[in-house]
Amino acid sequence: MLNIRKFFLLLLFCAFFFAVHAQQEPKVVSLDQLLNNVQLNAPSLLADSAAIRIKQAEVEASRYNSLPSLKLNYQLDLGTNNNLPGGYFSYGIVPSNSRVREKGNASSILTDMGIAAFDWEVYNFGAYAARQHLALSDLTVEQLGFNQSKYKMKNITIAYYLQLIRLNDMRAIQAQNIMRNQEIKRTIHALAVAGIKAGVDTSIAEAELSKARLIELELSNEVKKIQLQLSSISGLQAQAIVPDTLLEDRLINSYTAYWAVQPDTASHPLLQYYKALHQNSLDKEALLKKLYMPKVSLQAAIWGRGSSVSAYDEFRALYKGIGFERGNYLVGVGITYDVFDNKRKKLQLKTQQSGTAYALQKLHEQETEISISIQQAQVELTTAYDRLQEIPRQLEAANAAYRQKLSLYRNGLTDIVELNAALNILYRAETDYTNARYLFCKALFEKALVENQLPVLLQTLN
Repeated sequence: MLNIRKFFLLLLFCAFFFAVHAQQEPKVVSLDQLLNNVQLNAPSLLADSAAIRIKQAEVEASRYNSLPSLKLNYQLDLGTNNNLPGGYFSYGIVPSNSRVREKGNASSILTDMGIAAFDWEVYNFGAYAARQHLALSDLTVEQLGFNQSKYKMKNITIAYYLQLIRLNDMRAIQAQNIMRNQEIKRTIHALAVAGIKAGVDTSIAEAELSKARLIELELSNEVKKIQLQLSSISGLQAQAIVPDTLLEDRLINSYTAYWAVQPDTASHPLLQYYKALHQNSLDKEALLKKLYMPKVSLQAAIWGRGSSVSAYDEFRALYKGIGFERGNYLVGVGITYDVFDNKRKKLQLKTQQSGTAYALQKLHEQETEISISIQQAQVELTTAYDRLQEIPRQLEAANAAYRQKLSLYRNGLTDIVELNAALNILYRAETDYTNARYLFCKALFEKALVENQLPVLLQTLN
């Protein structure tokens, strides 16, 4: 019975230990997960998505541009009715006073008027459709600009993620380097105690060990900086961003599978954006041409008047001016065309055509840049792959040389300088190998991004 109780207590203790350990051990954040978080939480992308909603509202508003205008007005006025013949330009500040009198009269009168005015631009040779088409074009530019921002943000995120993996690998190398220096220090101490080696070797070993520890601190600092950068665009806690250290191995193994994938430049986010800018400029040209065409309007008005002055020019009590005594209506069709607008039209259209030509040149420039970038990415990837094939030979030779020098030093057949030189060669070979893996993965992702085939590459990693 006692043994069973001890067994259960042991099980509970083990379960508690593993639970605590699991809570303390940070989870690995995959590249897919990080990219998804960045797409949802990057401040610049959130701002761009808000701009899209503004353009969507403008598109919705453009659908109601053709609605007619119906204005209702009522006014009650107190003043005099004392006027003389003669025309004038009112400039919007001289009130209407149409009655002409033979003698001056400063008596006050009260008048009122109500009017309903209807104005509808029935036909304008396609200007309404051109405005709505331009609003849709503006929305397309904003959406494709958002896609361009997401594309660039993916590039930034992947660069940071690969850098984080490289730094973690460098920290592992540095930890191994510290262990080797500690091993050398223990060996020197044992040989110094035995009187085989001079005590100065201990000081040299201590200096090398301290240098290795300082490098480890610098690497840890760089890791924290990148974690903070990724945290600012992903919304994840900085310390929780732990990279998948096996990603590089999977990328190297999937190299041949991705090699046959063809570039997809037709739907490339950068090209799509510049194509949209060019089309948007063409749509602006089309609208300018429509704006200077004649406009056909349907107009109608109905109004009533009342006045304290009668039709026989009798000044009555002021309250007689409240209420409509006469009513009128007017219906008409009007055509408006500004003859002298032709020059302004030509100047504005010429300016916009220059903008269209500029947008087309930018599109061609981007096409050329992407074509060159694809070729450069291919060259970089081939070089990175060849480098990755050669580096292991250097690493193997450096490791063998270090082990040989350490054995010779332990037997008193070489000095600390040669041993440290062999250790530095091994350390450089390990860092070169880590950098070669990093540069290969970086070149592979750059090729996938410039060819617009990142989803295909990510799919091969699953």
